[in-house]
Amino acid sequence: MTTGKVGVALSGGVDSTVATLLLQRQGCEVHGFFMELPLTDRKQQIQRVRATAQSLHVPLQLVDMQELFSSTIIKQFITAYAGGLTPNPCVLCNAAMKFGALLEYMMQQGMDKMATGHYARLIANAGGNNRLLRGLDAGKDQSYFLCRLTQRQLSHTLFPLGSWKKKDVITQAQKNGLAVHTDNESQDVCFLATGLQQFLKEHGVAEQAGEICTSRGRVLGRHAGISHYTVGQRRGLGLPDATPWYVIAIDPKENRIIVGKNEELFQRHVLIRDLHWLISEPVLPWQGQVQLRSRHHAAAARLIQKNETTWEILFSEPQRAITPGQFAVLYERDQVAGSGIILSQQSCRP
Repeated sequence: MTTGKVGVALSGGVDSTVATLLLQRQGCEVHGFFMELPLTDRKQQIQRVRATAQSLHVPLQLVDMQELFSSTIIKQFITAYAGGLTPNPCVLCNAAMKFGALLEYMMQQGMDKMATGHYARLIANAGGNNRLLRGLDAGKDQSYFLCRLTQRQLSHTLFPLGSWKKKDVITQAQKNGLAVHTDNESQDVCFLATGLQQFLKEHGVAEQAGEICTSRGRVLGRHAGISHYTVGQRRGLGLPDATPWYVIAIDPKENRIIVGKNEELFQRHVLIRDLHWLISEPVLPWQGQVQLRSRHHAAAARLIQKNETTWEILFSEPQRAITPGQFAVLYERDQVAGSGIILSQQSCRP
């Protein structure tokens, strides 16, 4: 059982609300902390989180992280899209902001632990390391988004909802007369309220028209700008044919969108960079399962090293729409073993 001072990353949503309630029942002295981010509905969020904290009878601190969020997460997001990548800012935000800057702030305020409403589990090993596991609710598991955390961060973290089902969390909130807000719980990027293209335009990403071609260099049409596209995309190409065309790669150097048929979306080999281990670094080749995006079903694969900065994942079966910029997360059964950033591997041959 957890005791002591626990800072909860309180959002006003049902998950962090019930996580707070569970910690209070364990006898913890709970304090709420809310990250102020540069979002269009920031004022409404603050009103809601204040009402939530009041209903739970916990003190609340607002932590202004707008400038830091803009200079790190948003800046990296814009740079990635301008370079033809499809980033996952939620993974980076967890590592740098929520379990980075916010956790450090909580520790400075005298908290013993930090808790969030993530659906993931932590199990401490005898040697002191923590095993990060999938949440028991397979439909809500969020371990993928926590893949870049460190052992130090995990050592100060609690996930009270790791063994809970989402439906039971909602029931628990209702039984205790707590407001159930679920509108902010989608896996969409929080700062894209106006849509991706409008956001990029507002932040100075200039669109440049270019060619749409096949992997053999046959030009089929024109595109309005590479940021409009991602690997696996079918709509918006304007390329009528007997069978659909899909984006199979983006070539930012030549400002080209590369298209192919559905079968061309499948690959067995993936290159990654910035490999990060959450377990003790194993002797390669490593074998386990790899998840390529938040909604991808992890598939059997092995990992080998190509050179000092690049590793290769070899899947037992071909995987569809492998997207540069996303995270490949390595699992050993339900445990997060490590992760890397997917590299672009295909270009249009003129």
